[in-house]
Amino acid sequence: MNHPEERPKIFGTGLIALDLVIGLDSEAPVHSWAGGTCGNVLTIMRYLGWDAYPIARMNGDPASQRVRADMAKWGVKLDFANCAPVGHTPIIIQQIKRARDGSPTHRFLWTCPHCGKRLPSYRPVTQHAVEDITLALPGSAVFFMDRLSRAALTLAAEAAQNGAVVLFEPSGKSDEKQFAEAMKIAHIVKYSDQRLSEAGGAMTASTATLLEIQTLGSQGLRYRHRLDGQISDWSICPAFPAPSIVDTCGSGDWCTAGILALGAKQGLLGLKKMDAQGLSKALRYGQALAAWNCAFEGARGGMYLVEPREFQNQINAIMNGRPVLRTVVRHESTEPSVACPACPPSTQHILSAS
Repeated sequence: MNHPEERPKIFGTGLIALDLVIGLDSEAPVHSWAGGTCGNVLTIMRYLGWDAYPIARMNGDPASQRVRADMAKWGVKLDFANCAPVGHTPIIIQQIKRARDGSPTHRFLWTCPHCGKRLPSYRPVTQHAVEDITLALPGSAVFFMDRLSRAALTLAAEAAQNGAVVLFEPSGKSDEKQFAEAMKIAHIVKYSDQRLSEAGGAMTASTATLLEIQTLGSQGLRYRHRLDGQISDWSICPAFPAPSIVDTCGSGDWCTAGILALGAKQGLLGLKKMDAQGLSKALRYGQALAAWNCAFEGARGGMYLVEPREFQNQINAIMNGRPVLRTVVRHESTEPSVACPACPPSTQHILSAS
């Protein structure tokens, strides 16, 4: 086992939220887990053996307390989770349902199902936090961002200068100028075809992009790279068959984490030395994690049900085309309930299915 000082480090900023997961069983308790793209990726990276440092503005409200407790349980480092000025932690309600054909689907709610008011939304870290975090970045292997702000871009550029791989996972183009700046910093750009048809010139002379990944849902992903200095053609990686499809939410986050775990543990220098075979191995590992995740409710539900050793056995089975025998050996207690912060105190409702 690696000593703590030998673990690769990842810093990340972006959407770190409280996920409230309402499963198919309406009688089952609502799960409250740390979530959001950045929150999921960093927590998964810790599960895979890295030291993970989320950068956020948690203010101590019930939602942030639950997120911090969940992340701390997995060993995530919370040194920079309450950067000033602090604010409410975003809350996202995920409802898992059945489509007309019987397949599972999900939708997200951004308003309280009881009072109708909007739940707390994402607010980026500010320049106020940059100085302290910058001092901690040397030695990190990866900097992850899925939301852009002046502070996020400043930190990403600093991490890159210190030898970290910068991965940018946009959900859209809310600010064209900042998006263009991010493309000049990021070494890996990963996006879903459901959110962006293309990343807008990732592979140009003015960008730092070495690897561009477009995920295609159940069809897998396609990618191109210039690790050898020349822009490659697009290559397709078909998805692994999922052992079971209960919920697809979070599979993209598992894919990201798997790619980083194998492809970026030596930082930027290691990524630049990677050959086509090593890149393919990292991508396939990420896809295997994504397929595995489909068997569980919630973006990281499997982490709470499967022991790490059994997890690795199941991933190996997926990658080798063998049946996955789902052995659930970990039993979790019900998480604390979280009340809607917008409901009047006298009628404050516990957030759950309506």
